[in-house]
Amino acid sequence: MVVLSTAGSTRRETVSSNICAWRWFVCGSGLFLLSAILCAAQANDDVDALLQRSDVPHGIVFEIVEGDESALEELLPAVRSAIERIRTRFPQTEFAVVSHGREEFALQTEYQGEYAQIHQQVQSLVAEDVPVHVCETHAGWYGVSAEDFPEYVDVAPTGPGQIQLYLDMDYELIVIQSSN
Repeated sequence: MVVLSTAGSTRRETVSSNICAWRWFVCGSGLFLLSAILCAAQANDDVDALLQRSDVPHGIVFEIVEGDESALEELLPAVRSAIERIRTRFPQTEFAVVSHGREEFALQTEYQGEYAQIHQQVQSLVAEDVPVHVCETHAGWYGVSAEDFPEYVDVAPTGPGQIQLYLDMDYELIVIQSSN
């Protein structure tokens, strides 16, 4: 296709290009939103399915991997809600949380003030015998060491390895993802 370089054809091409870009943006945004809704729905579906069972789960490990440091503000209440629902039906079930994305950085000691609510939620979970683990390997990629986290946060050598340890102990995995 040959494009003539007149002012009129350039304007039409720019408008057409802008419309095409806008369509891609809208479609991409819609797919992202749908994906986020489906992921949140999947975690709820996993909990709902678990609650319908007659056999008592030994344990549940919640996996969190997000690209946003503040994601735990939304996700920890979702974890808390899931734990409460499961404990109501199966009081003997054990729980753990493994965070191994950028959200784990909010749990550093230096951010106890900035992310005070997140730290309080983690301390509350730990006080209820729900260990919260972060990934030392991922943290190390960004120059963050195990010593940079408070003692109530367990620093595991790797997040996936920690999850596998729980799975080997007959825990079941529930992935918790942001709705954003």
